[in-house]
Amino acid sequence: MRKFRELGAWTRAIVTGAACGLLNGLFGAGGGMAAVPLLRAGGLGQKEAHATSLAVLLPLAAVSAAFYLAEGAVSFVRAHGVRPEVLDALRRKSSKMVDGTCPFVKTAQEKAKSLSQEGYIVIILGNAAHPEVQGIMGYASGEVHVLASADEIPPGLKGRRCGLLSQTTQRVETFSALVGAFVPVSPELKVYNTICRATLARQQSVCRLAREADGIIVLGGKNSANTRKLAEIASLSGVPSLWIEHAGELDGRWLENKSSVGIAAGGSTPDWLIKELIQKLEKM
Repeated sequence: MRKFRELGAWTRAIVTGAACGLLNGLFGAGGGMAAVPLLRAGGLGQKEAHATSLAVLLPLAAVSAAFYLAEGAVSFVRAHGVRPEVLDALRRKSSKMVDGTCPFVKTAQEKAKSLSQEGYIVIILGNAAHPEVQGIMGYASGEVHVLASADEIPPGLKGRRCGLLSQTTQRVETFSALVGAFVPVSPELKVYNTICRATLARQQSVCRLAREADGIIVLGGKNSANTRKLAEIASLSGVPSLWIEHAGELDGRWLENKSSVGIAAGGSTPDWLIKELIQKLEKM
């Protein structure tokens, strides 16, 4: 008999809590529906599957800018957050705006703003093309640089005051290496560890699963930054790993010669996708 292990029950709790928070924020805890269109600023991101299930309950559309928002619409800002000027535009145009920005992303935004105000050059570890990072950059009023690793430190930062923070889904090891590389570069460093604690817990759990399982399945969208980090960690763990977006992508041949399999799900992976995968594994 093949055994399966998830990262833990908290995975389900996070997904369920996010959905309930969204619905309560839009319609109140009593669940009363609103006769206005709902538009989501910033696009759908990894939660397409979750958004699709919500769209059954309410009219849902994605917009890339407040310009496309219909007057009087209810708007919802996704967890990645947006630049401050986008928030202002949404407030002006919406009958109601629900800010669903992740609290950890909010912290990163606030730290970028305070570092700029204190005269530091803001350094963000992350992917410059990612919407979360683009939103954080919008809060920095002065010079800002986005670096993917310690190898990308510009020579022009030598001898200057720098403030470091991270995209919330980055690996702790990568952020530590960047901080260490800045020690001989900058005479004054201010560092904020803005990596999401839930992301860190998932990454640590993947390492534990690797010690206990014959293989690891990473479940989540290919455009999800935190799921990508889990897949990277799994691939470096020394045990076979597979990254899929849904149970339909699982090839039974991958399970051959594996008596136990670990399942690691990204933070935005809907609960029903996890259950669907477990059910399929139990039948194989």
